[in-house]
Amino acid sequence: MPTTSAFSLRRRIAGWTLVAVAVLVAVPAAVVAFLLAVSAGASVPVAIAAALGATALGCALPTGVGARLAFRRRRAATLLITGLLVGAVALASALTVFRPLGVRPAPLPAQATRYWTLPTGSRIAYTLTPGQGHRAAAPVVRLHGGPGTPGAGPDGLDRDLAASGFDVYTYDQLGSGRSERLSDPTGYTVARQVADLEAIRGRIGAPKLILVGSSWGATLAASYMAAHPGNVAKAVFTSPGALWAPEWAKSGEGDIWDRLTPRQRERMDHLESSPRLIAWSVLMDVDPRAAHALVPDEEIDPLFDELLSTVGSAATCHPGRDLHEASSRSGFYANQLTSDDALRVPDPRPALRTVRVPALVLRGQCDYKRPEIAREYRDTIPGAALLQIPGAGHVIEAEQPTLYRASVTAFLTGRPLPRRPE
Repeated sequence: MPTTSAFSLRRRIAGWTLVAVAVLVAVPAAVVAFLLAVSAGASVPVAIAAALGATALGCALPTGVGARLAFRRRRAATLLITGLLVGAVALASALTVFRPLGVRPAPLPAQATRYWTLPTGSRIAYTLTPGQGHRAAAPVVRLHGGPGTPGAGPDGLDRDLAASGFDVYTYDQLGSGRSERLSDPTGYTVARQVADLEAIRGRIGAPKLILVGSSWGATLAASYMAAHPGNVAKAVFTSPGALWAPEWAKSGEGDIWDRLTPRQRERMDHLESSPRLIAWSVLMDVDPRAAHALVPDEEIDPLFDELLSTVGSAATCHPGRDLHEASSRSGFYANQLTSDDALRVPDPRPALRTVRVPALVLRGQCDYKRPEIAREYRDTIPGAALLQIPGAGHVIEAEQPTLYRASVTAFLTGRPLPRRPE
C-alpha cells in the first residue's frame, strides 16, 4: 500500500503534468481561435480578443484540475498561471506578429503628377508628355507591369514619342505608385483595371488609344482590346505576360525565382522570415481583408519595393549584376489580388482573333518568360509582328534602351523596323 508521501508526490506530478498540458494547448487554441474569428469576418482586434480568450480558457480548464492536485491554494494558482500565460502570449504576439515591419519607404522621384477621378471610383495618378509639332491623331497610353509595379514616370520613350507628335500618358494603375489604394483589397481585379482604362480614354476624349504595355501591362492591353476592340488604334506588347493566365497555371509562365543568385536568395529569405509576415501569409489565404488590416499598404508596399529591388536583376540577361532602375511606389495588394483574379477571367483569345489592330510584340532573347507566350500574341492577333531583341531579358528598356525606343517609335510612326520581325 503506497505511503501518504508517495501518494502526495504522484498527485503533484499529475497536477504539474496537467499544467504543462495547459501551456501546450493554450497557444494552438489561440491560433485556431484567431483564424476562426477572421474566417467568420471578425476584425483583427476582435480576433485578437478571441485568441486571448481561447488562451485563457484553454489554460484555465486543465490548470484548474492540475492545481487541485498539486497546490493547496488551487484557485489562486489557477488564476496566476492563466494570467501569466495570457500575458506571455500577448507580449510575444506584440513583439512578433503585431510588431510593424519597420521598412522605411524610399523617397519618390519627382515628377509633374496629375490626377484623374474616374467614374469607376478610382483616383489615378498620371503624367502627360505633350506631343510636339504636328500632333498624331491618337494619344499613347503606357501600361506598366506587375501588376502594381509602375516606373518612375516619363522616360526616354515618352520623350521620343512626344518628339514624333504623340501625346503620351503614363499612369499608375489603381493600387500602385501615386494612385489610390483600396480599403478592400479584393476590389483589385482585371475587370476593374480594364474599366479604369476605358474611363481614362473618356477623360482624354480620344476616340482611339495607342497602347504600349510591358509585362502585365501587355496582358492588360490585350484584355482591353478584347473588351473594346474598336477603341485601339495600335498596340505594342513588350515582354508580354500570359495572354490568358489559366492556360499557364500548371506549367508556369517561367519563374524569375529560379534565376536568383545565392546572395539574392539569402536576402529574400531574410526579408520574408519575419513572424509577422508568416502570420500575414496565413491570413492572405483565409481572408485578404484581414491580412490587409494586419499589414496595411503603407507597411507592406515598402517591403515589396525592397524585394523587387533585391531580385530585379534576375529579370535581365545578367542576374548577378546590379540593376539601376528608377521606380515609383509598388502596390503589393494590387499585385497579389489582380494576379489571383487573372486566373479566373474569361479567355480573351476568341475575341482577339477577330481584332484588326496593328500590333508589335517585343521579346528579349533571354527573357525568363517562356517564348511561347510572346508567340501566342503574334499568332492570335491578326497581322501582329514579333521582334526579338538581342542582349535583353524581361526589362528590354533597361538593357537595350536605344533599340527598344527605336523599334517602338518606328512601328508607331510607320517607318521600317530596325530589325527583321519573325
